Amino acid sequence: MMKNFAKNVTGLQEGLHPENLAFWYSTIIKEAKEMAPPWLADRIKVRQDPILAMRFNLDISKRAVRYFMMATDNNLDKMPSSTRMYFLKVQETLSGEMDKSLV
Repeated sequence: MMKNFAKNVTGLQEGLHPENLAFWYSTIIKEAKEMAPPWLADRIKVRQDPILAMRFNLDISKRAVRYFMMATDNNLDKMPSSTRMYFLKVQETLSGEMDKSLV
């Protein structure tokens, strides 16, 4: 039972490693660019902070947010649970920012 618990905790920790998050960001960005029209694809970017490896700057056009959201939804089932929760929070934050801009 303790081995199973330790395995679960390790899995949760590994899901939030900067390398793991960078992999999923690149996967999502690539898929979003493929879905977006060509004129909008270059407006979807993410940059990892070189000093704070857990910090990612998402540079995305408001018109491209829907493609990012769709790509994220398409990949959520493939992610470890902690990574999934991270990207659900990213989606929540983006939705909140989009709601603010409509007011």
